Amino acid sequence: MNGAERTERTERTERAGRAERTARAEPGAPGGDRWAYIGSFTSGGGHGITVASVDPADGALTPVTTVNSLVNPSCLALVRDTGVLYAVSDADQGRAAAFRTGDGRLAPLGEPVDVGGAGPAYLSVAAGRLLTANYGTGSVSSLALRPDGSPAGPPAVLAHRGAGPDPERQTGPHAHQVLPDPSGRWLLSVDLGTDSVRVCALDPDSGAPRPHAETALRAGSGPRHLAFHPYEDVVYVLHELMPRLTVCHWDPGAGRLEPVTELKVGGEDVPAGVRAYPSVVLFAPDGRFAWAAVRGTNRIHTLSLADGADRPRVTGVVSCGGDWPRDLVTDASGRLLYVVNEWSGDVTWFAVDPADGGLSPAGAVRVPAAACLVFS
Repeated sequence: MNGAERTERTERTERAGRAERTARAEPGAPGGDRWAYIGSFTSGGGHGITVASVDPADGALTPVTTVNSLVNPSCLALVRDTGVLYAVSDADQGRAAAFRTGDGRLAPLGEPVDVGGAGPAYLSVAAGRLLTANYGTGSVSSLALRPDGSPAGPPAVLAHRGAGPDPERQTGPHAHQVLPDPSGRWLLSVDLGTDSVRVCALDPDSGAPRPHAETALRAGSGPRHLAFHPYEDVVYVLHELMPRLTVCHWDPGAGRLEPVTELKVGGEDVPAGVRAYPSVVLFAPDGRFAWAAVRGTNRIHTLSLADGADRPRVTGVVSCGGDWPRDLVTDASGRLLYVVNEWSGDVTWFAVDPADGGLSPAGAVRVPAAACLVFS
């Protein structure tokens, strides 16, 4: 390691330390978030969006009210600066809706808007646009936002092309996630059907996603979800069809994603007749650990980044406390990890060991067909 690399690593370590100290000093930690919003599959018996209070002492969730005006709000995104909560309707006619938050209530902002694709599985906000990844039609949509934060059509749609070797899951593209990079300049879309991650930029005039680059990953792996390290130019891509995690280097200047190495996650000691389906990977706020959820085996894997963000190691495995873990979220302090279990219909939470990122069960709440969770 040369002098410049040592200096860069030292600066990143110092930033991580500052972030950890700030999180520990936050008022109300570990439950510094006052409200939680939990999306669920109405087609599976869910109540739509559940609003829950967050106990400031121990982070416990208590459901307060529900809003069932949207079919299958399987993914939520909250813009804290405006207090607007966005939700997709994961259905054949995909839609996106907006709600004004406040005092544990949700007020609709206009009517849901057609996203121009089927089965939207993810949404995010970037550059004043609402973005959705449409699994069913294998596309990414971009919607304008009105001054009040509500989405407006018509959508600008970028259709993915390609297929993979799995005859059941990869006969065509299946966009599963779209989100901006930390600079806000680029969009990355993860496609389970084409075994690739696409990099796009938003057209400054039309707001349409414009292709820039595409990174091919292991054939048949079915990439589902990616996460950016909070302080380093490292991206983790978790695969659904193979229990693997790909570690990538992210070049924000060139808008390029380069695979570096792979790590097996979830494929060890699998019971007979059970298949591992990884779902989501999440970095701790201070960047020292990460966690990966695996459905089928219903386990949460703790990854240590002590050797560097580009060299993760699995250091712990615990039961998710339910069935089919679909989402992972930490509280603001990083002291609690919340797991959204779809098939058992609950949200469980775990205390995070600050020394090694290990998890200890701390509580649970019933939320039928739960799919996702965001905090205010």
